Amino acid sequence: MENDVTVDSAARTAVGDTPGEGSPAGSAPEGNHEAFVALEREVALLLRRGRAIQARLAGQLHHELDGAAYGLLVLLDDAGPLRASDVVARLGLDKSTVSRQVASLVDLGLVDRAADPDDGRAQVLSTSSEGHARLSELRDARRVRWEADLSGWETTDVATLAQLLGRLNRLGEAREAEVRRLSD
Repeated sequence: MENDVTVDSAARTAVGDTPGEGSPAGSAPEGNHEAFVALEREVALLLRRGRAIQARLAGQLHHELDGAAYGLLVLLDDAGPLRASDVVARLGLDKSTVSRQVASLVDLGLVDRAADPDDGRAQVLSTSSEGHARLSELRDARRVRWEADLSGWETTDVATLAQLLGRLNRLGEAREAEVRRLSD
């Protein structure tokens, strides 16, 4: 069996097989345990690398920018303008952390704050023209790098990876929303 590997004297499905294939939806047979172990390991590695890359990109964007604030800037550029409370909910951070990061981004001229037209007590945050321009430059360079790194991949494989990562992200967002709902 070319797709099987042996772990603890038991046949396990190889990582390349589809988890849960041939089993009821939502359940994973014992044989797929190794696939989930490999998934956890690879996602953890991806997250560690992502944090390191985010810190490096933050420094490239502005020498005083913190890596965590870079993530907030990306969120605002993609989904903004947003109220600070929306940023807190989307990033799953506490208000004081978001407030500190926003203040830093505003001080660096990368984010603009304005009164919320629907609620004068709240503020709406958006990427400034300078912040958007700098971020766009970095993102274009990253996209070119991805294209070079994955030049040997079939376009359909790249699209499938993006689709699967999107599904994984939506699952994580739903889980976070449920955790927030239960804690309120």
